Amino acid sequence: MTYIETLGANAAAAKKAISVADTGKKNKALGIIAKKLLERSAEIISANETDLKNARENGMPVPMQDRLMLNEARIKDISAAIEELIKLEDPIGKIDSGTVRPNGMKITKIRVPLGVIGMIYESRPNVTADAATLCLKTGNAVILRGGKEAYNSNKCICNIMREAVCEAGFPADIIQFVDNTDREVTTELMRCSKYLDVLIPRGGAGLIKAVTQNATVPVIETGVGNCHVYVDESADINMAVNITDNAKTQRPSVCNAIESLLVHKNIAEEFLPKVKAKLDEHNVEIRGCDITKRILGDCVVPVTEEDYATEFGNYTIAVKVVENVDEAIEHISKYSTGHSECIVTNNLENSEKFKREVDAACVYVNASTRFTDGNMFGFGAEIGISTQKLHARGPMGLYELTSNKYLIDGNGQIR
Repeated sequence: MTYIETLGANAAAAKKAISVADTGKKNKALGIIAKKLLERSAEIISANETDLKNARENGMPVPMQDRLMLNEARIKDISAAIEELIKLEDPIGKIDSGTVRPNGMKITKIRVPLGVIGMIYESRPNVTADAATLCLKTGNAVILRGGKEAYNSNKCICNIMREAVCEAGFPADIIQFVDNTDREVTTELMRCSKYLDVLIPRGGAGLIKAVTQNATVPVIETGVGNCHVYVDESADINMAVNITDNAKTQRPSVCNAIESLLVHKNIAEEFLPKVKAKLDEHNVEIRGCDITKRILGDCVVPVTEEDYATEFGNYTIAVKVVENVDEAIEHISKYSTGHSECIVTNNLENSEKFKREVDAACVYVNASTRFTDGNMFGFGAEIGISTQKLHARGPMGLYELTSNKYLIDGNGQIR
């Protein structure tokens, strides 16, 4: 039996204990995890410092280092998110619907765990805690494969969680960590259909593509975010500046940050210098169309088609001046990854048109795309943001980690 097959078999053996556990026992385990992560924050930060040192030596971009970094405040946020998860309703066993057929059979549709979930993700060690605790709450076993850049952080967090679930009376193997960083091992995980019920990749376009091309396990695609803000002719200028700045610069490396800015031609002369002044505070590089360059000058780098299709993940933004909302929607349709899109407008007709015609998991009117987040949506933590349409779309919380089962009660009916 290979290394991955052993992990899969361990998860399959452990999943019954978590799948049938009541809410109280699961919440007890979550509480112990939240407590232990706080108590052992110095141990986690020490492991994280090793990862950060390696990242700096390997030339990792500063925004990506920010994704990787853990400190006391971020560990407190991880613990607080788990505490919020405890408060949320447990979907397992909930009745979705029920009917009585003419022959007297009673059919009830209920929520059940997916089973064994595989997670392949990059950079952010908080995902290790988010994924494991969401899976625990929904009665799923999980196998975690984090990126090698966060290896020490992820392993430390996972070990602490395994100790915690044992203390709560669960098998440690409801949470497992792939501590072999070989690429072949990752590929084997993608093909471990004997034991995995679903695979969730969370990271950049390269990771998502590798998983979807190689996996034989059913995949839920998440994470790739080529997001846009469109500033309409009727937009409040100050609001548009603030939303654009927040969506681009608050945390540029995450998937709900914007990569492109579209501006109505009739507002471009007034808006673009103001948004540039704000973006200059973060040294954002503007790659713009000819009209953008004419308005803002030589500081603008000529934009390319490739720029419009790129998820930069840093302090770079592509800008285009458009004729109207129709051209904005056409541009988004061509380049969007279906994650999060925003219109800033005071025109009700245009806002409704944008909401109706833009095909994305999350469509905003007059609010930053940075709100596409499980915690911001009231789901507690999230396991990812799905950009596909089957099973789950948008921030994936507890409900999205469940499936359904039909229970049929009869009294001798035959067909």
